[in-house]
Amino acid sequence: MKKLIAVLAALLLLTACSTNSPSQVSPSSDDEINEVTENTDFNTDLIMENTLIIGTSPDYPPYESLDSSTGEIVGFDVDLMNALVSMLGEEYTIEWRQMEFDTIVTAVQTKQVDLGVSGFSYDPEKQVLFSDPYHHAGQTVLVNADSDIHNAEDLNGKLIAAQLGTTCLDLAYTIEGAEVVTATDAKVLVEALKTGAYDGVVLDTSVAMNYVNSDDSLAVLDEELASDSYCFITNPDNTALIAKLNELLGEYMAGEEYQELLTKWGI
Repeated sequence: MKKLIAVLAALLLLTACSTNSPSQVSPSSDDEINEVTENTDFNTDLIMENTLIIGTSPDYPPYESLDSSTGEIVGFDVDLMNALVSMLGEEYTIEWRQMEFDTIVTAVQTKQVDLGVSGFSYDPEKQVLFSDPYHHAGQTVLVNADSDIHNAEDLNGKLIAAQLGTTCLDLAYTIEGAEVVTATDAKVLVEALKTGAYDGVVLDTSVAMNYVNSDDSLAVLDEELASDSYCFITNPDNTALIAKLNELLGEYMAGEEYQELLTKWGI
């Protein structure tokens, strides 16, 4: 939604677009994670036994959004977490908690939720623990199809918007000559763009293309502004939980089902 954020050289500007905080807390190595979890049951990291309470901001399709007919949270991130939890066994369930994107980091830090799953990119400034990346993406600017904006240079002197608390917002501030405004909900920004309130909205490329594919009045820049990578986030104490998720991620992403999930959601 969500919302510069890079673990790898390919991650030029880190964003999933995610919230900034004073400092990041993360295990220094895989060996450290393994050492911590050898004698630690990851279930003890959970707020509620056998239940993963997950905070998300469902305003960032195709990663997470509200189904208009059922009101349920759906998307790539939802399907991915369902697959990972099913690998834990039938006794484990998920409780999704809807919240604004810029409040999820605090909810993780204060253990109101076990995980934040909402297109978070790795950011060394955050006081959270990151999983291994589960998807690589890019960032671009969504514009109206009849706009004269085709590249970053065309944004000079334009009014652009980005979701509050995201690294998309950080990226927006680096665009030379552009005036930047914010809102807490990415969908609100896109609707305002369509009315002409803004000249462009900085979004993750998959999210921007999701809007373009469903509305031919919209378009994206000719090239991406940056690269990105998405992770789950959890409390710094939850080293056993993140180690288990990394183990499951590695196994799942190596299989055909992961590729099928990418195809299903068009990313």
